[in-house]
Amino acid sequence: MHTGLEVRRRDGLWLRGEIAGGERAALVILLHGGGQTRHAWAQTADRLLRAGFAVARYDARGHGDSDWSRDGDYRMETFADDLLDVLGVLGRPATLVGASLGGVSALLAAAEAPERVRGLVLVDIVPRFASAGVERIRSFMLANPDGFETLEAAVDAVRAYNPHRPPPRDPRGLLRSLRERDGRLHWHWDPLILGAPPDAALATLLSGRLGAIPPVVPLLLVAGADSDVVDPEALAGFARQAPRAETVVVARAGHMVAGDRNDAFGAAITDFLQRTSA
Repeated sequence: MHTGLEVRRRDGLWLRGEIAGGERAALVILLHGGGQTRHAWAQTADRLLRAGFAVARYDARGHGDSDWSRDGDYRMETFADDLLDVLGVLGRPATLVGASLGGVSALLAAAEAPERVRGLVLVDIVPRFASAGVERIRSFMLANPDGFETLEAAVDAVRAYNPHRPPPRDPRGLLRSLRERDGRLHWHWDPLILGAPPDAALATLLSGRLGAIPPVVPLLLVAGADSDVVDPEALAGFARQAPRAETVVVARAGHMVAGDRNDAFGAAITDFLQRTSA
């Protein structure tokens, strides 16, 4: 049974999502990437629930059913503070599973309050990532500012960005990330979330926070073998920064690992959770 999750931040912004699973089950929080919503985790959430975990997921500020920031505050530290407030409302430690933007939020929150974190799973994100891959994501998100005339046009845009992924069996699932406005379909996230491109200061911040996470917090990186964000150089750099971390590289998966190879991704994190959440 799924229960609605609503958290009001100090600035009045509401974060909205859901939680499912037993109150005594080990809790996992799934954090989506930029431009996505909590629904990106649907298959993963179902798998973890069947494995006996409790699962929470919510739309990050500026995404999906959560509010857009009135003052355009989409700093990485603010996303992490949002997560800390969610943890406070849930009232128990959790393993954080974060993809891309969600992984950055999880890393910062884990460093800030490691006593609230049972484990940390970074999904195709490391402190020093490949800028070319990030720029490709930004280009996709900046495209089509006037929206799409049809759902099929939005599906075509996603296919052009990720041509190796098989087309969805039911393209209507994409409607969860779109809203109708002025007779056209628009991505349902605030364009201001893009802000300035990531720079060396962010890499330095994330590297420092990664080093601040105590060894008692289990750490897993799940990367896509075909990712242009966590490429071989970025993987090697992460191994030097976090030699205690486990790493799983998923074959035939790009940056969107869970979407590209959900079975392999789900198996990797379920194994990690079962070993570290007791």
